[in-house]
Amino acid sequence: MDARAIIAQIRDGVPPPADQIAWFAAGLASGTVSDAQAGAFAMAVLLKGLGEAGRVALTTAMRDTGHVLQWDLSGPVIDKHSTGGIGDCVSLLLAPALAACGAYVPMISGRGLGHTGGTLDKLESIPGFRTGLSEAQVQRQMVQMGCAIVSASAEIAPADRRLYAIRDVTGTVESIDLITASILSKKLAAGLEALVLDVKCGSGAFMKTVEQAEALARALVSTAQGAGCMTAALITDMSQPLATAAGNALEVAEVMETLTGTAVNTALWDITVALGGEALALGGLAHDAADGADRIAQALESGDAAEKFGRMIAAQGGPADFVDRWPDRLPAATVIRAVPSLGFGFVDKIDGEALGLSVVRLGGGRQREGDKINPSVGLSDLAGIGEHIAFGEPLCMVHAATEAQAEAAISAIQAAYTLADIAPEDPALILKRIA
Repeated sequence: MDARAIIAQIRDGVPPPADQIAWFAAGLASGTVSDAQAGAFAMAVLLKGLGEAGRVALTTAMRDTGHVLQWDLSGPVIDKHSTGGIGDCVSLLLAPALAACGAYVPMISGRGLGHTGGTLDKLESIPGFRTGLSEAQVQRQMVQMGCAIVSASAEIAPADRRLYAIRDVTGTVESIDLITASILSKKLAAGLEALVLDVKCGSGAFMKTVEQAEALARALVSTAQGAGCMTAALITDMSQPLATAAGNALEVAEVMETLTGTAVNTALWDITVALGGEALALGGLAHDAADGADRIAQALESGDAAEKFGRMIAAQGGPADFVDRWPDRLPAATVIRAVPSLGFGFVDKIDGEALGLSVVRLGGGRQREGDKINPSVGLSDLAGIGEHIAFGEPLCMVHAATEAQAEAAISAIQAAYTLADIAPEDPALILKRIA
């Protein structure tokens, strides 16, 4: 086969057959396809698309360039993926809650990307927690407690790792076909039977409009189903942060408050329960999504999810007493400042991307590959849409390493909030279901 001929077919609007796409993916992994050919392939796909069958073929081909996990367990293997947002720490609640309901959850997660936070970075704010487990360690943890949250090994979908780097420097990141294949090739390499997707929409998401989010959700669901994995998606609101905190240790603290029942965040709870209900129904552990949601809520209320979470933290190197002593175990910032409102009225709009970037500039994310993260910095007590704010009242609290960083963040956060004289309607939390 010839890479040039495959690229030319796509350029001319003719999706190649599955065997040619598989050959190209194998060439990405082995290096026989050059960087120039990979870039041309990505641009051709961005401009002309692959069609549904081609998307499935690329996804499964990239999955199969690496190791696909195999399981021999007493229940379904289930996972969840979010497209990213601000204050989105659902995975930390959902993985142990699903495990408490009889599912097995080998959650391969990512790090912060752009203005959005990463699940692995959040967990690594817990002293000693390790995300780089071997396959044997993950297999053992599944048997012992039913959940693990880990990074992808070098053996998982190597073709995607190569193509992702090429897309980043060739202006082809936005292709829905390539986004879909990238997300699902890694997720399906975990040997899943069911997958629930949280596709975010709004100012704090990559997809700003419902139409963009729905297009991605439909592509993800149809492709995963075509690859043999039971899948559904919820399009959820990201016009404001999901949690009242944004930043690694601060979000873990909010998760712990919800897990232990000391201060439950309703939005975080509701999204976790809804996604968990879908996942349990897809995996055959609930009659339907409503029944599944009741089971997830019970796992959270009873403390069973907190117990699973504590065992997972200890198994992956964190403190054995983390659930009981988490306020003492998480790092804290040296500078904490209130962000005073420059006006008065009801919070009408929030620029979530601006909030996320302010956390990155505080040191809570990476501006360049290899940057070291400060787990203690971020924002807490974020005012939400519809909340009335008087002049000088805090929009949130900034947690920073220095006074200068705090001052810079305060200005950015003040600019991210828009106030109005009339209270806006509360945004719907779940906008649409795609199945």
